[in-house]
Amino acid sequence: MTNTNASAAKPLLGCIADDFTGATDLANMLVRGGMRTVQTIGVPGADTRIEADALVVALKSRTIAAADAVAQSLAALEWLRAQGCRQFFFKYCSTFDSTDQGNIGPVADALLDALSTIEGDVPFTIACPAFPENGRTIYRGHLFVGDVLLNESGMEHHPLTPMTDANLVRVLQRQTRSKVGLVRYDAVARGAQAVHASIGALRADGVRMAIADAVSDADLYTLGEACAGLPLITGGSGVALGLPANFRRAGLLADAADAGELPRIDGASAVLAGSASKATNAQVAAWRETRPAFRIDPLAAARGEPVVEQALAFAREHMRAAQQPVLIYATASPDEVKATQRELGVAQAGELVERTLASIARGLRDFGVRKFVVAGGETSGAVVQALGVDMLRIGKQIDPGVPATATIAAEPLALALKSGNFGAVDFFAKALHMLDGGAK
Repeated sequence: MTNTNASAAKPLLGCIADDFTGATDLANMLVRGGMRTVQTIGVPGADTRIEADALVVALKSRTIAAADAVAQSLAALEWLRAQGCRQFFFKYCSTFDSTDQGNIGPVADALLDALSTIEGDVPFTIACPAFPENGRTIYRGHLFVGDVLLNESGMEHHPLTPMTDANLVRVLQRQTRSKVGLVRYDAVARGAQAVHASIGALRADGVRMAIADAVSDADLYTLGEACAGLPLITGGSGVALGLPANFRRAGLLADAADAGELPRIDGASAVLAGSASKATNAQVAAWRETRPAFRIDPLAAARGEPVVEQALAFAREHMRAAQQPVLIYATASPDEVKATQRELGVAQAGELVERTLASIARGLRDFGVRKFVVAGGETSGAVVQALGVDMLRIGKQIDPGVPATATIAAEPLALALKSGNFGAVDFFAKALHMLDGGAK
């Protein structure tokens, strides 16, 4: 039996995230709300028991076959129910990363069905990826990234889940057998009671899922309060802002000022970047202006060239000579990514990058690296699996959506797992400073 001693009470909120950085993003929100939070990497064994206020199961299910994503998510739900969780949360990206085949709709359908057999109620949930702090807002069902629509934000060029439609009602309806509706901003602006009434009207009309408008953190708190009685909530991490207060109002959650405290971990540091997002490209460029960096060429790796050994030799040279962290990256421009995909295939190119960076991560650990900053959801998943990490305690926020973390019941490692789209231009340096024990 595993016991983290994170809290004296059984967990209240059980969360399922479709990628690893999304999981830490959500866990970060919950810690900010005073919930002691533990993140697992995959579904733990049936006999594992964890004491915390919130549990987040990190899956790598965003871009796999929909049937496999459903099976993994249902397994996570079963484990979370066995832990005693009272409410459940399905977390996906704030840019609604998905295709017309899934996986948001199919997974939400399956979770609704599984929970409705217990609750004895007509299944219903909201879908709200809004994260205003990071520029993601929803109005009249349309998702904006900053001042532009989703399909004009650069996400239309995503190599795995190109988002070419900003109307989330349409996007979700193409993925699900459920009727999809909209909780309009008119209701959200009037408060939790108006949202609750809107939900009632939608349910009466046969709606099972509703996109929820939100343009500010205040709207997310309103939605969280209105959804206190729903067995399942789906969305980005932002809508979780209002959930800790629900448990507190019910007398189930005490304030935890130390919810984000982590142990100090000594050792060398490194940055690994696989994301090709605009944000990560800018972060890589900023790092390269003053610090050592080594670029992974996927085509060279595909030809059998020893890129892993070359990257590790570069890292050893700089760590020994200057005792400074290095960046090893496969980040590239959209045109470069497309050229690689044309030659190798979309899935094969992504898998090659993940496999290469995972091997490099193992080599860095063997060399004494104990603090890793990783950019990209798929890359983060590959790296934590390669390092044998199965559980993380969530610490304080580095940048919106990205906390510091530390391993539990394993080799001591400090990790910052960043979604490709998140973080300021100087994120890598800030993350390393915090992992080294520095203040935010």
